[in-house]
Amino acid sequence: MNILAIDASGIAGSVAYIKENRLVGEYYICHKLTHSETIMPMLEHMKNILGIDLEALDAIGVTSGPGSFTGLRIGVTTAKALALALDIPVVGIPTLDALAYNLVETEHLICPMMDARRNQVYTALYKWEGKQLKRLTDYLAIDCDEFIETYLQDEKAVIFLGDGVWNYKEKLQSVLGEKAHFAPSYLNLQRASTLAQVACESYARGEAVEASVFVPMYLRKSQAEREREEKEKNEA
Repeated sequence: MNILAIDASGIAGSVAYIKENRLVGEYYICHKLTHSETIMPMLEHMKNILGIDLEALDAIGVTSGPGSFTGLRIGVTTAKALALALDIPVVGIPTLDALAYNLVETEHLICPMMDARRNQVYTALYKWEGKQLKRLTDYLAIDCDEFIETYLQDEKAVIFLGDGVWNYKEKLQSVLGEKAHFAPSYLNLQRASTLAQVACESYARGEAVEASVFVPMYLRKSQAEREREEKEKNEA
């Protein structure tokens, strides 16, 4: 199976290529530049240096959300354009799923936590059951304090990862104490290599969709939409 994967859902941008079920390349950047500046150059460079035969691709994998509205649009638009040009399907993987899969077969709960601003996070809880990673909650866009109070008051240890950890680490430690664990930096953010592997498994289950009908998953309205609605409410 040959999968090209694109992630632009958060502050890091990355692309990866799995050829015949083996990861052969990944390009990852998390430093100042925007995804509009990095995603296409990364794809082009990886294609050239690895000699990727685009006609041999089975599908394009992409994180489908939640995440940065601008980043998601860039990633999804790029994935759909490539898939349409090559007449192959898209495999969309929820961003929180892709993050959780960074941590393999731990006995602890896994909590990817993405910063959604205004003290809110995108998050969910996961647990490995045998060889299967199970999601235990809905995908949430929730106030961080409410999430802690509602979902993290039992006695289970939790491993946190994602850019939300940077803002809420002290708060999580104060509530959970020694039961709060944190992923190392090289596993903390979305990676296209993880996405590519999960996309391969999803594709094998028949979960790919036509590029023309693929849409990202938004858990809340964009800031521009919220501001417009607030303005219209105030003017009413």
